[in-house]
Amino acid sequence: MAENKTKQTNASVDKFIGTIKEKTTRENCYKLIELMKSVTKEEPKMWGPSIIGFGTYHYKYASGREGDMCITGFSPRKQNLTIYLMGGFEKQKTQLEKLGKHKIGKACLYIKTLSDVDLKILKEMITNSVKEMKKRYPAAKK
Repeated sequence: MAENKTKQTNASVDKFIGTIKEKTTRENCYKLIELMKSVTKEEPKMWGPSIIGFGTYHYKYASGREGDMCITGFSPRKQNLTIYLMGGFEKQKTQLEKLGKHKIGKACLYIKTLSDVDLKILKEMITNSVKEMKKRYPAAKK
């Protein structure tokens, strides 16, 4: 069975953010770090080469595949900020309507810049997602 490529590393979050050329994106990263730290009470860790994650949970699929992943996090991609809300969006329709300019995937929220969204709503969404993950995975670390 293939091994999960996205694993927590000991790489420096600050060093990673320092490689980002656009000032606004770097600033957005630090704002997201503060926001996610306030929700999770966890310090940011690098997951793979480009995901800044908070907390962990262990998953195991019916197929037998299992691994660990951050409970929430983000990645500053070239096109947008990808925010990982592992709890999904099924219970967050009202928040999505109020959030501002965004796109979504299965568990990814895509925004160009934090100025496009309501940060209070974003924090609420991150909080809801973390709570959902802790409910699904009771052994999840903060």
